[in-house]
Amino acid sequence: MPRPRGPELPILALTLGHVFSNAVRTLPAIAADVLSRDLGLTPESLAALTGAFPAAFALAMLPVGIGLDRWGVRRTALVLLGIGALGCAIAAFATGPLGLLVAQCVLGIGCSGALMCPMTYAARAMDGHRFALWSGIIQAFGNSGMLLSASPLALLVEWQGWRAGFWASGGLALLAFLAVALTVQPAPPPRSARRSLWQDAREILAIAASPRLRALMVIAFASFAAVLGVRGLWGGPWLMEAKGLSRVQAGNVLLLVAAALVIGPALAGVVQRLVGRPVLLLAGSHLAVAGLILLLPAGGPGGWLSALLGVPALPAGFDAAVMVVFGLVISFQILVFAQVRAAVPPEQTGRALSANNVAFFGGAAVLQAVSGLAARWGGIGAALSSFAVALAVCALGYLWLRRTGR
Repeated sequence: MPRPRGPELPILALTLGHVFSNAVRTLPAIAADVLSRDLGLTPESLAALTGAFPAAFALAMLPVGIGLDRWGVRRTALVLLGIGALGCAIAAFATGPLGLLVAQCVLGIGCSGALMCPMTYAARAMDGHRFALWSGIIQAFGNSGMLLSASPLALLVEWQGWRAGFWASGGLALLAFLAVALTVQPAPPPRSARRSLWQDAREILAIAASPRLRALMVIAFASFAAVLGVRGLWGGPWLMEAKGLSRVQAGNVLLLVAAALVIGPALAGVVQRLVGRPVLLLAGSHLAVAGLILLLPAGGPGGWLSALLGVPALPAGFDAAVMVVFGLVISFQILVFAQVRAAVPPEQTGRALSANNVAFFGGAAVLQAVSGLAARWGGIGAALSSFAVALAVCALGYLWLRRTGR
């Protein structure tokens, strides 16, 4: 097979892993009720168990960052995709909470390089201008996995059950494995000196704690957590329980949200090139998203907006519109990647991106657990609101750290 002339085809092949990751991690949103029923879980317990995915993901980022810089993108991606396919099989065979917990941990590890592999490959193969463009393409193409976990998987779950959803996701992981094996060349980056794994691990931690990345780590802590919380966990149950939609109807709404998450990164890139000021765009978008999330419980049963308008609850179309705008605006999180790349020399790209991804998924793990506690206290509306509070706090913290240089 002839070698590709440019990096574009290998990047797209690697991004199939991100498509898989987005599909499998948002599957619980559309199958939450039957998962809970079949495995004997409460909604709060399901939130805690699925929180193992981002927790394992965040813990795996340290070895992933080392692997990308030490052994190269191809070998790292192939190993992780194999682990991801295994996680799908474990989930499909799960018969109780322990089986689902193990599956979520294995899936978190397997998906931990899904975004970093194509991002690192692109950062090494392209200059800063092209990387800024392709970081948006990677995110948009990868987010198409959420399209699969909306209406298509909703129909599959309705027809064949939630286990079939995990089998289908496993097939996607194997497809990505094959694409990477065929297109990405086995050329790990050269290293000027041999270093121990411990030295590499310490460097990633040092990069994460450095003033260069500290502000970005703070805003990243809540950024992806909001996507996973609204689109990946609580959005489906909210639409079904608070607004009375069927699974397929809720899946159709989540399909629109996924489409917004596909379009959003390209839109964010265009706005950033026209307006500039990436710091204010990043912080302002996250503060706006916090307000959008708060509109959902406000328009729900007993919400202040419903009471103000004199109705028991606003129609589901309102929630759909808010969620679509949410998907468009939260996509400005892609500006983080260009800022991370610009903050470090090229040889540290893999470790720096991985360090920032620790914050993305570590925050998702923590805030998902917090949302489960909030749901136990005040229902799904309180769970959603917990992400809004976190977004506001982290966006303001990001601005403060940038201003003070701490």
